[in-house]
Amino acid sequence: MWIIVLVTMVVLFLVCAYMYPPHTRGACYVFSSRGCQFEWLPPSPVRELTDNEIASRVVIRDILNTPAVRSKNSKVAFLFLTPGPLPFEKLWDKFFHGHEGRFSVYVHASRDKPVHFSRYFINREIRSEQVVWGRISMVDAERRLLANALKDPDNQHFVLLSDSCVPLHDFDYVYNYLMYSNMSFIDCFEDPGPHGNGRYSEHMLPEVELKDFRKGAQWFTMKRQHALIVMADSLYYSKFRDYCKHGVDGKNCIADEHYLPTFFHMIDPGGIANRSVTHVDWSERKWHPKSYKRSDVSYDLLKNITSVYLSEHVTSDEQRTVLMRPCLWNGIRRPCYLFARKFRLDTLDNLLNLFSNYTTL
Repeated sequence: MWIIVLVTMVVLFLVCAYMYPPHTRGACYVFSSRGCQFEWLPPSPVRELTDNEIASRVVIRDILNTPAVRSKNSKVAFLFLTPGPLPFEKLWDKFFHGHEGRFSVYVHASRDKPVHFSRYFINREIRSEQVVWGRISMVDAERRLLANALKDPDNQHFVLLSDSCVPLHDFDYVYNYLMYSNMSFIDCFEDPGPHGNGRYSEHMLPEVELKDFRKGAQWFTMKRQHALIVMADSLYYSKFRDYCKHGVDGKNCIADEHYLPTFFHMIDPGGIANRSVTHVDWSERKWHPKSYKRSDVSYDLLKNITSVYLSEHVTSDEQRTVLMRPCLWNGIRRPCYLFARKFRLDTLDNLLNLFSNYTTL
């Protein structure tokens, strides 16, 4: 009886193997009388890194693996990128007041030397050069600000701001949000459309591949380790300097929207939040975000901005896909924004009058 059972099981096994051929090469030769037809595909080759890539990654790896040295007097460096005067200097003076020793200010005025009204801004200009929107000179100015701020070892977090930026919270809230975050707030997302991947140039190969090309707003905040990496980089920066600009391959690549998002996506994707903490309103779908005028500024507007808990990106392809992500701070859901732009000069009085109310939201 056992012999009959055993023979029956073997026959069933062979019948099943015949009716449902296996899908591995070795099993085909053992179990299938008909054999199997396989289309052999070579394994994907692993690209050999260039000497410059190896050298760059070694430096970056060592910086990232070096434990952060906490200063006894850790400061946030506020980096103002402006063509000239700072129209909201009085508002920033109110923001900084009473917190001396916990922040530092650096001003890159690319066109006109500003006249300052606040003691926090006097003699804080760095050597500046002309900046043209959409050109590598914008990235150069950002790196110039970082380099000057890094000279102070107490500066542990770095915030890039424009002349039209305003604070949305009081100083303590902003300081704690940035200083105790476990990552940098660098905007980064993949845009398959013409204003994203459509700007990519194959001249960036082999170091920068299309699959790694990213886009994001330039208004970052970053930890000291990340600031050091930006200053140490010459390889990837040179790719964007030479090939992410107007006219390359008939395209209009904007370096400040692609260099840092792509760079950090490649070298430390887990170390960035993939969002900015500076709010802008792109609802008008133009080349530049909406500018808030005096009649726009109210307690309700500022309350709405500070109550946003989802970051939004919109792709530039025909689908206009809206990408929504929760804003996380050390894994905890928190409001997305610390700052906002673009505000026109005529909004200053309203913002000053509302400051104490909306910054306590």
